[in-house]
Amino acid sequence: MAEGKAEPIPGKLKEPERGNWGGKLDFFMSCVGYAVGLGNIWRFPYLCYRNGGGAFLIPYTIMCFLAGLPMFFFELSFGQFASMGPISIWKVNPLFVGTGLAMVAIVTMVCIYYNVIIAYGMFYLMVSMINMDGHLPWTTCNNFWNSPYCISEPVPSLKNLNDSQKLHISLDMMNSTCLSDSLQESGLHVDNLTYGLTQTNFSHCNLKHLYKLPSEEYFTRFVLQLHEAENLENIGGISLKLILFLAISWILLFFCLKRGVKTSGKVVYFMATFPYIILICLLVRGVTLDGYMEGIKFYIIPKWEKLLDVDVWCQAATQIFYSMAPAFGSLITMASYNDFKHNCHRDAVVVSMINCGTSIFAGFIIFSVLGFMAHATNQEIQDVAVGGPGLVFIVYPEAIGRMPVAPVWAFLFFFMLIAVGLDSMFAMFEVVISAGVDQFPHYLRPRRTKFAIFCHFIGFLLGIPLVTKGGIWVLTLMEWYSASFGLMGVCLAELIAVIWVYGLKNYCDDLEIMLGFKVHFYWKATWLIIAPLAIILMLTMAAIQSSPASYDDYQFEPWAQNLGWVMVALPFFLILVMMPIQTYRYGSVKKASQPTPEWGPHKPEDRTGKYALKTEQPINQSIVSIINNGIELKPTKLSHDNGAFASNI
Repeated sequence: MAEGKAEPIPGKLKEPERGNWGGKLDFFMSCVGYAVGLGNIWRFPYLCYRNGGGAFLIPYTIMCFLAGLPMFFFELSFGQFASMGPISIWKVNPLFVGTGLAMVAIVTMVCIYYNVIIAYGMFYLMVSMINMDGHLPWTTCNNFWNSPYCISEPVPSLKNLNDSQKLHISLDMMNSTCLSDSLQESGLHVDNLTYGLTQTNFSHCNLKHLYKLPSEEYFTRFVLQLHEAENLENIGGISLKLILFLAISWILLFFCLKRGVKTSGKVVYFMATFPYIILICLLVRGVTLDGYMEGIKFYIIPKWEKLLDVDVWCQAATQIFYSMAPAFGSLITMASYNDFKHNCHRDAVVVSMINCGTSIFAGFIIFSVLGFMAHATNQEIQDVAVGGPGLVFIVYPEAIGRMPVAPVWAFLFFFMLIAVGLDSMFAMFEVVISAGVDQFPHYLRPRRTKFAIFCHFIGFLLGIPLVTKGGIWVLTLMEWYSASFGLMGVCLAELIAVIWVYGLKNYCDDLEIMLGFKVHFYWKATWLIIAPLAIILMLTMAAIQSSPASYDDYQFEPWAQNLGWVMVALPFFLILVMMPIQTYRYGSVKKASQPTPEWGPHKPEDRTGKYALKTEQPINQSIVSIINNGIELKPTKLSHDNGAFASNI
């Protein structure tokens, strides 16, 4: 067949334009905004401290090059080549179409709780603005929501007290039947002591569990109203203030996504860059605080023995997947709006380096503040170093409240939090919208705005249980289980379907057509062997060392844990259940695992070389129907330069 551009397929109705980024920089900034998310701020610094300090950077960097970067480039190139969403793109291997469904399922679950975290940030931002001329409400204990255990002064350091003072504190703790570990270490702990009072049994605990910081009580007793909920079976009523900000966050997201990448691509210029300005300001402020150097030392001083711990390597790999976020379908979706010849190879490398650099940079900011926090409260750094929502809504607000002009710093911090969160939401929720639009292009593409309204409204409704009085428990359960094993399982399925079944050689040939140069051996080796082995190792270790979900002292009921495992199993179920369905549709496993005639560059002008169709041959009407309706059925024979696309590794 002659080389050249393909003519339009006879009988095919003109498909509505899918759209493209307004400019090359739109895509790059969107990738930066997506990759640099909350995980860089609240998860990486804590993992670094817990897994060897500076030594953790070694396995983190190695796993970035062995698994994170290869998967990042793979998904960008995959989406750009086919210009399709995470479900319709599986024309390359219809047997694995469940992988696309799994991506949509995972990203939907994550979006539900992610937007609730943004709603928390919006509430704190509003409070910071209202109190710009006064003091922040989470800095004092004389509020109606505070309990008798709230203490705004530093927690007493028992090692500096004499025996009389220690005895006085032990008597104060009798009603709560709590004696601190440090009292036990000092030799004062004796069971069943009587001081002219009733006999009391003391239990071991840390003194900080008796005292509550005002920022902790503000978050749990005022923002969440968690004390009004009993358990997951009785999570209490809806928090009106939180559901209001949840609605605002979904509305804001809608206006940024209603026209797809045309609107989000412009908004992200500000949303992706402004957080870095705030991060720099916070770092400058952090290194001027008392005690900051102790926090920095705690963060970067290596504990070399940790390098021999297999779990540390698994934690590093898991964090790479959390921060770079392959398997959500977002990278495929964003890249699908690129021009066919765009250099996504360069973008993948640069964005990955920015992602890792931001994580390390954020660590210096967080631990400079944690060093100050430990100094101000007479605690050890390990007692104030936490990850997740506790860092963002308890420890950091407490530290900010002790700074001069605290409302200003609080406003900047929570504005940064919202910007970083929305950046990630732009890319994640676009997956949900694009998946539906790409499956039914002739019906939904002209009605994209209405479909987007529907998706956002459903997302809001699904988030309502998370803004009840006990909603933080639901959020924790979803965060714990929804995107752990599933992400790694989806990545493994992608590599098996494309690199092993479709064929490494075929895929690299496709990329050469698109990029104009041959793919380096590094990419081939990591896609074919190294990344799959790393993912299998991570899955195995995660399964062996998995622990039940919990929030603070609350242990989830068995039925809740089982529900969590349902979330874990859902992506695997979707991948596996679609295989026999696709086998039945296509007639055999072999036929179902071969590319359909529609696989290749999406635009006719890009279908050159082996993808140029013979237009002089009549096209079976069933094929025309399939293309027009965006529905995959059993393929009919169609002449193609690449024959049957035999797998070739």
